[in-house]
Amino acid sequence: MTEHEPNRVPEATPREMAAVDAVVGPELNGAAPAAAARRMRVQLQRPYRRDLLLPALLALQQAEGWISPGGLAYLAQRLALPLAEAYGVASFYGLLALEPEPPTVLHVCDDVACQTAGAMELCQTLERVLGPAGSAPESSEVGWHRSPCLGRCAEGPAVYVQRLGAAGGGARWDAAQTAEEWLQAVATGMAVTSAVPIRRRPGLPQPLTGRIGRIPPDSLDAYRRHGGYQALRRALALGREGVLREIAAARLVGRGGAGFPTAAKWEAVAKSPEPVRYLVVNADESEPGTFKDRALLEGDPFAIVEGATIAAWVIGAHRVYVFVRGEYPEARRSLEAAIAQARAHGYLGATIMDEPYPLEIEVRSGAGAYICGEETALFNAIEGKRGEPRNKPPFPTVHGLFGKPTVVNNVETIANVPVVLNLGAAAYRDLGSAGGSGTRLFCVSGQVMAPGLVEVPIGTPLKEVVAIAGGLRPGRELRAVLLGGAAGTFVGPEAWDMALDPEVVRARGATLGSGVVVVFDDTADLGAIVRRIARFFREESCGQCVPCRLGTVRQLELVERLEAGRPLGSLEQERALHRDLVQVMRDASICGLGQTAANAVASALALGLVGEGSRGQ
Repeated sequence: MTEHEPNRVPEATPREMAAVDAVVGPELNGAAPAAAARRMRVQLQRPYRRDLLLPALLALQQAEGWISPGGLAYLAQRLALPLAEAYGVASFYGLLALEPEPPTVLHVCDDVACQTAGAMELCQTLERVLGPAGSAPESSEVGWHRSPCLGRCAEGPAVYVQRLGAAGGGARWDAAQTAEEWLQAVATGMAVTSAVPIRRRPGLPQPLTGRIGRIPPDSLDAYRRHGGYQALRRALALGREGVLREIAAARLVGRGGAGFPTAAKWEAVAKSPEPVRYLVVNADESEPGTFKDRALLEGDPFAIVEGATIAAWVIGAHRVYVFVRGEYPEARRSLEAAIAQARAHGYLGATIMDEPYPLEIEVRSGAGAYICGEETALFNAIEGKRGEPRNKPPFPTVHGLFGKPTVVNNVETIANVPVVLNLGAAAYRDLGSAGGSGTRLFCVSGQVMAPGLVEVPIGTPLKEVVAIAGGLRPGRELRAVLLGGAAGTFVGPEAWDMALDPEVVRARGATLGSGVVVVFDDTADLGAIVRRIARFFREESCGQCVPCRLGTVRQLELVERLEAGRPLGSLEQERALHRDLVQVMRDASICGLGQTAANAVASALALGLVGEGSRGQ
């Protein structure tokens, strides 16, 4: 382009325009894009539909395999957005490519659980066959990238597959095939993963997972035959205040990690003078080692629809957003099918079970950003902004999604709502212990015989939870357990008898977090595991605040120095340096990512899992 040529906006292809129009809507009156966009600027002010930006970006990615300049320009024009803002959002997410990619792209997990299942060997194989990660030549049909945890820890080494023009899905490495045979199976959609394994022990109550694998997840009739929608009927009979009292009496707390009382959140929004309110179900579980929400969404989606319906009705919300992790397309399809059936049978829409209460549930997908699990970053993602956290206060119950009062509950919390109403508050409390009511879902992976999802009453000892997942491999000894995920804590063999009760665990300086239990035996290279956790936080920091942006870098450098045997001074001086780093990040980071990014590393340093002696036998 010469200096005399006018600036030219790249043109979108017909396929890109169709992908955008399918999300945003057709051009107005068949007008040319520029003219239509000018008219839309006025219309979009009421309401402004910037919230369609992320869904449209995902549609472009699926249609063309990347976000081209022409496609992005057309999308920005359709939404009357500055191109720079659209680019800022597109460049934020790991599943959106801004450069051409091969028709099939593999995202290969090399995170903590998959490292114990052969992920590094798989990466070496792919590097030999396809070349280094992210370096596929233009003529290649398959490319690959290393990825953080994909929520498929019980099936490791795990792979998430993006295919041009088709929905994504999981795949699992099959060591019985050659690399070429396996890649062919992946490219044709044949190497798919199975459902999350549910590990059970006879006699234990399983109110959350009892239906999974035992009834068809896509059958509303089967769900109703097994107790479905009795809780909604009881809720309508109790009334809103009655449900709030029942949830409070049950002592139901959030299962996402923070453990905030559910009834307190609901009541704050229910009593708001603002008439427009929202319920957001956080299904963006990206904490390494976590896969419980995926199991519920895929295996018992009607329970989530029913729980969300009750919660929305109680707080006075007429729209629910379920934000599903981008790497969970199977979960999204399962949930959307359940929503459609619920609407067709009068459980959603203009009425809910003959109650004249308009209610809709909308599913949105993420696009590969751990930070979007933080509630305010999730709001920004839905609103079509970069998924960066907001300062608090104001809190979501006052100023949440689209500036309105909002309740955010995670999937497991919502799944507990029908359980509380079906059992009654007293019986629900009796399922647990003094430190917590009900049951908890634990995602057990790592070096155990039968990784999978375990549901047990709160207060069950750690060793029993691991035993339900098959226990340690024969002849091996326990080295450490990572509780709560990358933002959690390592505990040693001395914690084997510890009750998984929030108060007991907290007294030992640990956390249950999102229910992660990753087990490491005496063969594990724990130095490499801790280094991966430190790298995870460095890569997933959104960079908005200095304590997290720089602190995660300095933490990784410290771990790498210790692993290389080149500490700055003595080991105790490095530990003191890390303690200072921990304090600054906890005190000054904007959100929970920065505030908890040093927890696992700090516990690993205290247990001597980093540096000399960190490698297993």
